[in-house]
Amino acid sequence: MYRYVDTKIDTHFMNVDVGKKWLPVDRYTIGIEHAILHLLYCRFVCKALRDLGYLWFDEPIKHLRNQGTIVFKGRKMSKSRGNVQAPDEYVRRYGADTVRLFVMFMGPWTEGNDWDAAGIEGTSRFLHRVWSIGVTERSGAGPRDADLDRTVQRTIQKVTEDLEAYRFNTAVAAMMELSTAVHHASGPSRDDATDALVLLLAPFAPHISEELWQRRGGTGSVHTQTWPVFDAAAARATMVTVVAQVNGKVRDRLELPAGLSDDALKQAALASPKVTQALGGKGIARVIVVKDRLVNVVTEQ
Repeated sequence: MYRYVDTKIDTHFMNVDVGKKWLPVDRYTIGIEHAILHLLYCRFVCKALRDLGYLWFDEPIKHLRNQGTIVFKGRKMSKSRGNVQAPDEYVRRYGADTVRLFVMFMGPWTEGNDWDAAGIEGTSRFLHRVWSIGVTERSGAGPRDADLDRTVQRTIQKVTEDLEAYRFNTAVAAMMELSTAVHHASGPSRDDATDALVLLLAPFAPHISEELWQRRGGTGSVHTQTWPVFDAAAARATMVTVVAQVNGKVRDRLELPAGLSDDALKQAALASPKVTQALGGKGIARVIVVKDRLVNVVTEQ
């Protein structure tokens, strides 16, 4: 890695000035099978060069993640084995973006999964839906859709956090949910949500995202744009559905302002005629409150 920062230098083993920009490596992903040889030697060389005074850091890599293994009919899919199940036919049929997205959606990246091409149809349908949304003319004027605006913000937060944690499958699932919400929307909120969806999708499906970005009048490449920033205030719901239970059984669902205190939620649940009927005059032993979600009234035995 030390030569790669500047392969043209011929007076030293590494161009230190350039190396200080790129090293140590921020993130490195590799299979666990390489832990003994590859990573052991990588660290040994780094520490030896450090002891000799050539390096200014102790570890060659700041952040290491091991990916899981994809298996097909009990055989590991790898380059050394010719992939076992070659992806070429799927790329020809569905496109590289679909195959790329499908692999990420199969399951947790760190755990690996069994290759089952049956699920690729669902991924293909998702990208076709995104395409149909993206090529639609902008709505422009009209009222904003507060629910969609909040969904966009929550999706930005989810995808951002999942990317950092290598939870690619759940990030894709969140974008699928957003595409469904956008598909049924209209007005300026739909326009903004579509732009956000294209930006979020870009690392996962780079080709279709770039094409849609250009068709929607985006400036430059989608891959050089600023990543969407999560707005916590905009994501906060103004109204929430609170489930009212009596001894664990659902008796009512209350539409209440978000952020009410535990005492206010308790009073709202106890004021429900359905809860009162379920209590049947029994004494209350305790009330369990989960903020903005649940009130469970436990009666005395």
